[in-house]
Amino acid sequence: MNNAAPGTPAPPPSPWDRRRRARAQAAPARVPLSRERVVEAAFTVLDDQGLDGLSMRRVAAELGVTVSALYAHVSSKDDLLELMYTRLFDGFELPEPDPERWREQLRDFAHAGRRRLLSHRDMARISMAHVPFTAELLPHVEGLLAIFRAAGLPDHIAAEAGDLISTYIDGFVLEEGMWQDRAARADGEEASLARPDWHEMADRMRDYFASLPAGDFPNLRALSGLMVSGSSDERFDTGLEIILRGLASYLPDAAPGDDDR
Repeated sequence: MNNAAPGTPAPPPSPWDRRRRARAQAAPARVPLSRERVVEAAFTVLDDQGLDGLSMRRVAAELGVTVSALYAHVSSKDDLLELMYTRLFDGFELPEPDPERWREQLRDFAHAGRRRLLSHRDMARISMAHVPFTAELLPHVEGLLAIFRAAGLPDHIAAEAGDLISTYIDGFVLEEGMWQDRAARADGEEASLARPDWHEMADRMRDYFASLPAGDFPNLRALSGLMVSGSSDERFDTGLEIILRGLASYLPDAAPGDDDR
């Protein structure tokens, strides 16, 4: 306790005080490395560098650790990519099958799948390289098959339909990313998640089709105003509807031209 009157100069330090070691300041506590932190860092690198730039070395640098430290939590880069893909399904649940609403349920599934892949750069490429038959993802496969079978689709069609829809989603999002990256490079910009729209490039393609010789390319000219038209959302929905109508044609009571949309 200091009983000196206010304004009294502080006494010089005693010799005994000068011999004491200064108290070391406590270093800030480091957040323990975990599988979750490794996956989050991998998403950061992926969004910044793309899949071709994603490496264990860059993930380690993002976390400020050595590469060897990562292997206590993931066994390889492929293991890391699988964990990233699985992470996208956190919180996603398929509804109970409703035979009266099976098309709507599949539309919701497809839209959710596209949103998942668009949430991070190059996720469509990662998705196409990983089958969803892990313990975490099997329930989603089971739920999707349940919707097909409850709708009344023959078993041999139900067995193929899930892969068909998933491949469509992967391929569509992959194409979206490729065209947007191409548009970014054409504009002299680096590809990123904030990629420009590609409507200008689509307009050039339509103009080119319309300019082709009518005698050699009558169909390309006739459809030039309709090709690569509409937004990505509209194009995705059109392709999905083609698939759903095709599946509906396999229902036991399907009639030619039947459409319940």
